[in-house]
Amino acid sequence: MTVPLSWRALGRATLARQHLLARAQLTAEDALTHLVGMQGQAPQAPYVGLWSRLVGFQAEELSRLLLDRRAVRIAVMRNTVHLVTAADALALRPLTQVIFDRDLRTNATHTPKIGGLDLAAVTAVARELVEERPRSTKDLGSLLQQRWPDRDPSALAFVARNTLPMVQVPPRGLWRRSGQPTLTTTDAWLGRPLTAPDVTSMVTRYLGAFGPATVQDAQAWSGLTRLREVFERLQLMRLRDDQGRELFDLPDAPRPDEETPAPVRFLAEFDNLILSHADRTRVIARADWQTMMDSRLAPRTVLVDGYVRATWKITEQRGAADLLIEPLGSIGRRDCAATKSAIEREGAALLAFAVPKAQATAVRFSA
Repeated sequence: MTVPLSWRALGRATLARQHLLARAQLTAEDALTHLVGMQGQAPQAPYVGLWSRLVGFQAEELSRLLLDRRAVRIAVMRNTVHLVTAADALALRPLTQVIFDRDLRTNATHTPKIGGLDLAAVTAVARELVEERPRSTKDLGSLLQQRWPDRDPSALAFVARNTLPMVQVPPRGLWRRSGQPTLTTTDAWLGRPLTAPDVTSMVTRYLGAFGPATVQDAQAWSGLTRLREVFERLQLMRLRDDQGRELFDLPDAPRPDEETPAPVRFLAEFDNLILSHADRTRVIARADWQTMMDSRLAPRTVLVDGYVRATWKITEQRGAADLLIEPLGSIGRRDCAATKSAIEREGAALLAFAVPKAQATAVRFSA
């Protein structure tokens, strides 16, 4: 039997699993496991993401996971950098290797430059170099070019990135720290081998964190294709949304009533809530998403009543920190004054977390 599910109820279900309806009493490590990692191109983004999702989250807890090698920054889903647990790094990297293989064959910039190259030889030399000590992509490319002087160094580094499972080591990714990405292999950093790919577990965990979802949604999140057969062999609940699309879900997963209150929440850039479905309209208007894509920006966003209604930016200067809110059209369907007050309260809490040493703070709305 197929169960109908309204558009608002669909959004509420996803927010519940993302811990955005109510902050969860979880450790950072357990939250990373449940969420199947956090998008990590912006090194500080996972900290804001966990602050919005967890009760009493402290940034140092996540930094300690990186320093203790219990979490790592690694390219996995969609061939993009995620911050995941060590166990997930070892499980997800071989599962997503097909994405990296595809990139080797189709990359418009680098594929033409690696024709006729012995990729296995490049991989072997690159492994020796990064396991000798972590290296930046630029340094790795330069060292590889000493062996293959007629090849472009960035293309040689590209081969290594796509054939070797490599992590970005600290201080990259530590709270309020900077530093260029330096890479070594998962073997060298974690001291454990990759695990056998398990696509069934990945799909189940995706639904637990992002469902209900279509097959296309799971493929957009993971970067993998041909997942229909995986969905079909699982014992999943079938639903149908307002547009008639078939959705799949775990039978016991939370699906709150569509009128469940959704508090104001601040999301970091590249938050997986927005990036993990083929159709993102459960949380953001199609026009607003298109504007972001056209401008090649991934702004920090504000959820109001479970929907993206504004963007935000923190500016620090001379001991002061300002949080600027820029509404995307109407800021909410309910009382505007009450909505702005809720945004101001949550924004003030965000400033206290993100800029704890600021001598003065303010939350402002753009004209």
